[in-house]
Amino acid sequence: MVRKDLDEDDVRVRPKPRTRPRTKDRPSYSDATLARVVAVDRGRTTCLIEESHKHVTAMKSRELGKKSVVVGDIVSIVGDVSGNEGTLARIVIVHPRANVLTRTVDDVAEFERMIVSNVDQIAIVIAAADPEPRHGFVDRALVVAYDQGIKPLIIVTKCDLADPTEFLKMYEDLEVQAITIDRAADLTELRSLLKGKRTVLLGHSGVGKSTLVNALTGLDSRATGDVNVATGRGRHTSSSAVALQLTDGWIIDTPGVRSFGLAHIERDRVIGAFSEFREAIEHCPRNCSHNEAECALNNWPSLSEFALSRLANLRRLLSEA
Repeated sequence: MVRKDLDEDDVRVRPKPRTRPRTKDRPSYSDATLARVVAVDRGRTTCLIEESHKHVTAMKSRELGKKSVVVGDIVSIVGDVSGNEGTLARIVIVHPRANVLTRTVDDVAEFERMIVSNVDQIAIVIAAADPEPRHGFVDRALVVAYDQGIKPLIIVTKCDLADPTEFLKMYEDLEVQAITIDRAADLTELRSLLKGKRTVLLGHSGVGKSTLVNALTGLDSRATGDVNVATGRGRHTSSSAVALQLTDGWIIDTPGVRSFGLAHIERDRVIGAFSEFREAIEHCPRNCSHNEAECALNNWPSLSEFALSRLANLRRLLSEA
């Protein structure tokens, strides 16, 4: 074995300890600017300073960690907030959310994916045909709406291809308003429902969300696509959520969803949306699923025919949750 001759380059020098003491104090950001997130795309966030109507490009600060920033969030930003081209600000605070629209990839997944926050209503967009409407998707979207206390609305597009009347009968007793439209439809009624509200559009790819957004805004800001003939599913044309301003109100277009898991939903909050059953549920056995023989709702004397229909709908929604 040949012994190596050592020189000063082989000596490992231990770095000096930090002389600057660490502190738990963090900046207060009292001079930060308040803004609302209107678009998130590949790490870059577009924020609207509502007082000055300026759009500022920002990125999330490291101190926020893994905390996500989504469209609709109220945030505090620092840095260059001029909104000039090429400038970049920094998001330092995400303020508490009034509500949040989330989904899991499937019903056993633990990872929740936030879509938008701080909205007034959810517009569940389905097509009368091409692709075929699905009660399962509408039910799941309603569960999310009831869980978060957000008003639901059903929009049926492509009504020139098929009549959605029979499909919508299932939701009449839920008192969820439904709007039916086609390419030549007058959007006056829909505009009145969107007036003064922040509305998120939720639906599968190919149902016409982006086409509807373009019609409502008068812009061609969102790409549109066709349905895949082989699979019957729509092709993704929107890759990220974006909030667009209407004459009075905001509309948020989201990418088409392929799966909508509800592993994160609290069943009690869904039940809370059906206040007429509150008294009866108090007499249910512990941990009642409200769809079993011992459920107090089965023989509650004050349930009218209308309430029984509502109960059937509630149980259907709970089975999804």
